[in-house]
Amino acid sequence: MFDDIRPHLAELRKRLGISVVAVIIMSIVMWNFHDAILAWITKPLVTALVSTAKISPKAAMGMIVTRELSEAFFVAMKVSLFAGLLAALPVLLSQIWLFIAPGLYANEKKMMIPIVVGGTGMFLVGAAFAYYLVTPLGFAFFIEFGSASFVPMYNIGEYVEFFTKILFGFGLAFELPVVCYFLALLGLIDDRMMINFFRYAVVIIFIIAAILTPPDVISQLLMAAPLVLLYGLSILIVRAVNPAPKEEHFIEDEEETID
Repeated sequence: MFDDIRPHLAELRKRLGISVVAVIIMSIVMWNFHDAILAWITKPLVTALVSTAKISPKAAMGMIVTRELSEAFFVAMKVSLFAGLLAALPVLLSQIWLFIAPGLYANEKKMMIPIVVGGTGMFLVGAAFAYYLVTPLGFAFFIEFGSASFVPMYNIGEYVEFFTKILFGFGLAFELPVVCYFLALLGLIDDRMMINFFRYAVVIIFIIAAILTPPDVISQLLMAAPLVLLYGLSILIVRAVNPAPKEEHFIEDEEETID
């Protein structure tokens, strides 16, 4: 039995190795731009501080602090790794596909490029949704909520961790149509199955939103709402790829069997 799975384990190790190397290389490249990346990451917080606290951007930057001597260095490493993961995403998706591809038919293997491009695109759409809509609303709410009683000072390490969790969470969540397309391509799901599963899917979506986002209701709702819409879009995609047989076909087949 182990001899049967040994080639698959070797292939998995190869794909993981290539993925890790790609992330490391891109992270090293992004290290040269970590200041610009960090400025991009902190921009939503600075914008929220400027609009909510009515202060200048320079004063807002002065409210973002470090607590340890080495924290700035490790934050630079984190943002470089974050950017490296984003830059290496096409490679990661292609390695996942190449691991699965040997078990697929020739016509299914032709879908590699659409799935890799679609997966990368939907991840970026989810991250952009989080960056341009979710974070401004969420940060403004939290700043305004606590500013009446406390003087806000924001630790850069905690903020970067909070920010990257939101962006990666939304990026992964927006992969739902691509995942459903892939499963429909393999014939594992059809549109009727997804429609019948809708009520349970809503519950699962809220659970996933609670896991992938920070522990606040606003972020969870802002993720759950578009995910429900994406589930509806996924139903249409699955219907186009692998529609469920019509009811009358089943009836005709049953009648022919009886005759």
